[in-house]
Amino acid sequence: MPVEWSGLGPELLLVLDRSAAEPLRSQLERQVREAIRSGRLRTGERLPSSRELARDLGLSRGLVQDCYAQLQAEGYLATRVGSATRVAAGEGIPAAAPARTARPQLAVNFASGVPDLASFPRGDWTWAVREACRTAPNAAFDYGDPSGSPVLRDILAAYLRRVRAAAADPERMVICTGFAQGLNLALRVLARRGVRQVAIEDPGQSRTVTAAAVAAAMDVIPVRVDESGLDVDALAATGARACVLTPAHQWPTGVVLSPQRRLQLVAWAASRDAMIIEDDYDAEFRYDREPVGALQGLAADRVAALGTVSKSLAPSLRLGWILCPPAMADALAEEKALHDRGSPVLDQLALAMLIESGRYDRHLRRMRAVYSRRRGTLVGALARHAPGVRVTGLAAGFHAVVHLPEPLSEQAVVSAAQARSIGLYGMGDYRSDGAATPAQLVLGFGNLGDRSIREGIAAIGDLLRRRAP
Repeated sequence: MPVEWSGLGPELLLVLDRSAAEPLRSQLERQVREAIRSGRLRTGERLPSSRELARDLGLSRGLVQDCYAQLQAEGYLATRVGSATRVAAGEGIPAAAPARTARPQLAVNFASGVPDLASFPRGDWTWAVREACRTAPNAAFDYGDPSGSPVLRDILAAYLRRVRAAAADPERMVICTGFAQGLNLALRVLARRGVRQVAIEDPGQSRTVTAAAVAAAMDVIPVRVDESGLDVDALAATGARACVLTPAHQWPTGVVLSPQRRLQLVAWAASRDAMIIEDDYDAEFRYDREPVGALQGLAADRVAALGTVSKSLAPSLRLGWILCPPAMADALAEEKALHDRGSPVLDQLALAMLIESGRYDRHLRRMRAVYSRRRGTLVGALARHAPGVRVTGLAAGFHAVVHLPEPLSEQAVVSAAQARSIGLYGMGDYRSDGAATPAQLVLGFGNLGDRSIREGIAAIGDLLRRRAP
């Protein structure tokens, strides 16, 4: 479909040479003709009205009308009374680029890591943006501090001290565009300081971390995760001087890094002069367990804590932060300045308004109840349609781990579900070696309503019970 430009005069770059021997009308006809042939103007696109184009080029309207009439006679343009002049469909005229082939639509998609997009607080966000625009000083619309708005950093630091027990100092905080950028910045700074190996949880975010490590010329070392979280003894046996982990709610197994392992990890970092990168990705959503504080609060000098609003609000906001260790704070701020000169300030001010007003907390309380109910719906549906299947990782967040009974094949179950238009995802996708044993599924329920959860599990319940085809 062609782009539908609003207004009478969508701009069109045409350059006329008034010193040339070629008449202006011929130049205009030739340039419009070439714009259509080359694909600059696609079939169905509107041209400026003759009045607007004449004014832009300093020509008479009659000359432009004559040009349009000639190109219409040649089959390049099409006009109708009361309608705009458009590029006509014809031989040799490029059509608009075809739409990308859409992926097959799934009736129910248990994709993980996606919050309830329909519950984004549009009204509160609109209010916050409006208030930010209304109250921001003129200086706020300049480039500003690459580390982020001082207003947001002050409010975020107070919030993180209160709800995550973090040692948050606004002077040692960098606002970034999400976890991926924060991770890239941190690894680049560490690489410049001679760190050549980074340890990651296995299973874990191997693709994301590996991509960032490769960009920083670092090697990745997978370290196994058990029921107590990252195996610190196994970590100590490697040569890594940095590690990336999700201690509050391990991705994707859902286990919590035990208190003993936390102390071990901090001791490891101190003994190796190492740095810990903490991904505090969904700690806001806990249900039937005691709160777990940020690891950064135990060792602010050894932990760079990354947080975002991707799970609490929406991924599209592209807002996150790094609580920087003192030894890395200046270097991370410089790296951010080199990367993009800073994140959009207006969005930062809007987030600050949302948090300070209490609307952010109110949204989180509401979403905890929503996700808790959906978790219950998932557990109930599995108990009904796949009795006996073990489910773990449910104490926080909005995904669960389903342990398939032997001898079921992870890949076979996923493929069979796909044939029924149900999206399932295996734990093998998150293991460093891609191993599909033990057979487990990672089921996300954040962006699914209760009805979809029930219908999805009902459609594939038999696949979770019987021998794979």
